[in-house]
Amino acid sequence: MTTTSPDLLERIIGVAPDSPLSNLRARRPDIVRHTQGSHDVLLCPADPGGLSLSERALIAAAVAEAAGHAALTRHYRQLLAERGDPPQGKRLDTIRQHVERVATAPRTALPAHIEALCAVGLSGRDIVALTQIVAYVSYQVRAAVGLALLAEGAAA
Repeated sequence: MTTTSPDLLERIIGVAPDSPLSNLRARRPDIVRHTQGSHDVLLCPADPGGLSLSERALIAAAVAEAAGHAALTRHYRQLLAERGDPPQGKRLDTIRQHVERVATAPRTALPAHIEALCAVGLSGRDIVALTQIVAYVSYQVRAAVGLALLAEGAAA
């Protein structure tokens, strides 16, 4: 699911192609490319390992929702709808609890929480991917808010 210009962030905040903000972002193509590339590799990997594509979309949606970013929440909820809900149960409950903890109160995460993820079948690779998705969507929210503010300032 690699997108072409405009990238996801520009689509989320409604930046018009060739607008001053789009042109400003184009001056830093590596940042734009790596931000979109991170989305693609974390949310749409060719080999998702033991963390399914639907679980990845659910994690991203939960982080965007916890951050209060409606447009990113809609994007990830749509991705989840396309992929279908992951199976309900202890595994998903444990993943959700960990995502909420890391997204909202990361200092409260303990080794026992990692052990709980392992106990429901996540490998070290899966736990790293889960954590990267939380970190990436948190970054994405901050970037989207900052870009939206820049777009408002350019329009004023």
